[in-house]
Amino acid sequence: MTGGTAWAALGVNLAAAALTCLVVLLLTFAVAAVRGLHRIVDVAWGLAFTAVAVVTHVLSAGHGDDARRLLVTLATAVWGLRLSAHIAHRGRGRGEDPRYEKMLAKARGSRNLHALRSVYLLQAALVWLISLPVQAAQYVSAPVTALTLAGAALWAVGLTFETVGDFQLARFTADPAHRGRIMDRGLWSWTRHPNYFGDFLVWWGLYLMACGSWQTAALCLVSPVVMSLLLTRGSGKRLLEAHMADRPGYADYAARTSGFFPLPPRGPRSGGSAA
Repeated sequence: MTGGTAWAALGVNLAAAALTCLVVLLLTFAVAAVRGLHRIVDVAWGLAFTAVAVVTHVLSAGHGDDARRLLVTLATAVWGLRLSAHIAHRGRGRGEDPRYEKMLAKARGSRNLHALRSVYLLQAALVWLISLPVQAAQYVSAPVTALTLAGAALWAVGLTFETVGDFQLARFTADPAHRGRIMDRGLWSWTRHPNYFGDFLVWWGLYLMACGSWQTAALCLVSPVVMSLLLTRGSGKRLLEAHMADRPGYADYAARTSGFFPLPPRGPRSGGSAA
């Protein structure tokens, strides 16, 4: 990791990325406030990362290695657009997300302003922080290395894992015969959260793509660490499992299925799940 980095240009990009995050989330807030449906902020999560990647690609022209710039931009955009499309399709025709309904019920005064402060501005800040590898990688002059390709491979495995997991769950829940049952087939028999595990790999992969120098490696380490904490202890695994805890059959499923990292299931499925 010996490549140079255009630090002054990267500093300008950090400011431009912050503005980009803010614009995307404020526009999303405006739409959500008009519709009275704040769950659409989840759709903006992937779109905001994609916007940061594209803006950075434009601003970094002439500074970083072109192959690395293109690789990181495409990797981020493919991940972000797929995630946003999946969330939009999953939420089509539904009312407010129970998480946001519970949060908004605690608002003192305007529910919209409470959501703006507690959700939209927070997410804008998180996108900016977590996107550090996406930004820094595009200002590294070092050519693509074996470490960069290892990051791309890790990203690909992660994207495949979450895409397949989301597809399997969507197909399972679409079958009326499975209503009220716990999904415990396919990837979901190896981990209770294949989609979150996939995200985990995606962001560690993007981090490795940014490791063109020890300085960018040190600067960007916060990104996959924060994403990992969000997925396992923040708004991901922890909240979802609290929501699922009282579902019939979930305790049995949790007892035999790894909580995050894929592992062979512990014992056979109970008779409560459908094929």
